[in-house]
Amino acid sequence: MPTIEIARDGAAARVTLNRPDVRNAFNEAMIEELAGWARSVRAGGDTRVAILQGAGTVFCAGADLNWMSKMVAYSEDENVRDARALGLMLEALNAIPVPLVGRVHGAALGGGAGLAAVCDIVVAADDAVFGFTEAKLGILPAVISPFALAKIGVSAARELFLTATRFSAARAREIGLVHRVVDPGTLDATIDALVADLLSSGPEAMAGAKALIPRVAGRDPAAIGDLTAATIARHRVSREGQDGMRAFLEKRKAPWIG
Repeated sequence: MPTIEIARDGAAARVTLNRPDVRNAFNEAMIEELAGWARSVRAGGDTRVAILQGAGTVFCAGADLNWMSKMVAYSEDENVRDARALGLMLEALNAIPVPLVGRVHGAALGGGAGLAAVCDIVVAADDAVFGFTEAKLGILPAVISPFALAKIGVSAARELFLTATRFSAARAREIGLVHRVVDPGTLDATIDALVADLLSSGPEAMAGAKALIPRVAGRDPAAIGDLTAATIARHRVSREGQDGMRAFLEKRKAPWIG
């Protein structure tokens, strides 16, 4: 059985973690399948928005117990290879050239919180629970840390990585891991409205903006002036930029709006 399911709704792809019997916990197969899907997404392709969600009652509870039992017997080198596979999967998800929307319900713990961190926008049910829980097991959230830190910052990481405590969706929103917190009954309607909003933006513009953010974050504006000027100039003269600006000036819909 595949560990993920892919369903399409027009230009939106819905990626479902499909191991509800183990609370959608990671194992080697899920890591491989998620990485393969992420690498298949191409700029300008049929997929313009993707939703990442979990089957059953939980988004993702972290590492699978059977997978963890193998880790205990691994050598340090084997653990490096194993952990690197997880890191490469997260890198692939983080870099897909379309908006990745996380739909979180139930819990997002350990690697599940890492999955939330690589999503561009996260919508969570108000009763969802989060946690970087690795220290409770005598390990640490090392592989997910670059993505988590980019979202929650150093101060929150120092508290939450060390205490490994679980925290609410409201707290997750306060620290930037989650963007919208809604009643569970309105979770899907909120996602649908968000997808519709994203589909009204130019696909090349969204891909370009997503790629630009890590290149400019934390840098001196004077040092990247040429980069940002060249980037906007390239998009202004592109087919999409020309079509979008003309549609705005002529008070009509842009051609990418269905």
